[in-house]
Amino acid sequence: MFSKFFYTLKAKGLHVTLSEWLTLQEALDKGLCNSSLTEFYYIARMILVKSETDFDKFDMAFEEHFKGIYSDNGLTKKMLEWLDKPEMNDLMNEDENQWLNQLEDLQIDREDVDKRFKERLKEQDSEHNGGSYWIGTMGKTSFGNTGGNIGGIRVGGRTGHQSAFQVIGERKYKDFRDDRMLDNRQFQLAFRKLRQFSTKLDIPKTELDLDATIDKTCNNGGYLQIVMDRPRKNAVKLLLLMDSGGTMIPFSKLLNDLFQAVHKSNHYKDVKTYYFHNCIYSKLYKTPECENGDWIDTEWMFRNLDSDYKVIVVGDAAMAPEELYSPDGNYRGPNGGLSGMEWLQLLKKNYKKIVWLNPKMAPGDAPWREAETAIKKEFPMYHLTVDGLNQAMQKLMLNK
Repeated sequence: MFSKFFYTLKAKGLHVTLSEWLTLQEALDKGLCNSSLTEFYYIARMILVKSETDFDKFDMAFEEHFKGIYSDNGLTKKMLEWLDKPEMNDLMNEDENQWLNQLEDLQIDREDVDKRFKERLKEQDSEHNGGSYWIGTMGKTSFGNTGGNIGGIRVGGRTGHQSAFQVIGERKYKDFRDDRMLDNRQFQLAFRKLRQFSTKLDIPKTELDLDATIDKTCNNGGYLQIVMDRPRKNAVKLLLLMDSGGTMIPFSKLLNDLFQAVHKSNHYKDVKTYYFHNCIYSKLYKTPECENGDWIDTEWMFRNLDSDYKVIVVGDAAMAPEELYSPDGNYRGPNGGLSGMEWLQLLKKNYKKIVWLNPKMAPGDAPWREAETAIKKEFPMYHLTVDGLNQAMQKLMLNK
């Protein structure tokens, strides 16, 4: 039963095993869903989804397969397209927000609104903006978005007056996904994994050793025996190299969040940040503007930042092949007589631990991304998402 739904789930990236699918069939056989598609939604999610990071994928698969009827509203994809009018959000003014305070005084017959909503769904066959009858935008009905009615059903769009008592077509779990782009907090959480403590032997023992204290107390018949130890400090030295300008401009905020997260993690032994444009050449820039003269020699970095530094390179690897392979391929500054690939190989030779984070990495070896494919063969490359960053941090902390 629902075999097509099984394949839809797989197509959305959910790893559903045959055992889990048979368990769901058993739940159906025993009537646990009570002939309700809403209850089937929750039971199926409980059985098939292993992590909250996959809730959004499950919702998208459910919406696609059952055409929105898990909410008992019959909402179609076409209807959501009609209601997708982001430009209309700017037309709402602050005076209209006073309606929010009036909501508690309203007596709204929710059953009547829901009944009329389902009737309109059956009747409506075209897009409507404005008006007082159909489901649409900027109108006066109880359903749609960016309209002037207080209390109703918001369909699509984004919150305006915050007066809707029901929201349809909202992806509530998209922020839980582990394949989405990161924000500052998620960067900080990931960088916590990049810790390698060492003990300073030449400082006093001023830190409580809890495990040793418990062991010593137990061995002492329960009589408290405090054990102190020398404080530990993070021994990780981090070198962050970030591509700036050109095709990386759309990711400027993302790079800023990453920069802030690294430098807020002040427990590192040392952090150095430099910038490049498209590829690393003989100069590395001190600021993201990548202005000529405001730079250091890449060879100076090799000499002064030892091989213990863990290196994170961030860039989309989107460049013309000659920028990577030609000794004259650097269009922004000097190249020291070497091609970009030769400079990358020198980077690899000087540092033991390097990962490359790519905000728009193509799947597999994409023939149309020649430079990216070549760089993947030199460095372990990860997509700049929650899951990708976690994998990169684990790679940097491997002992081998």
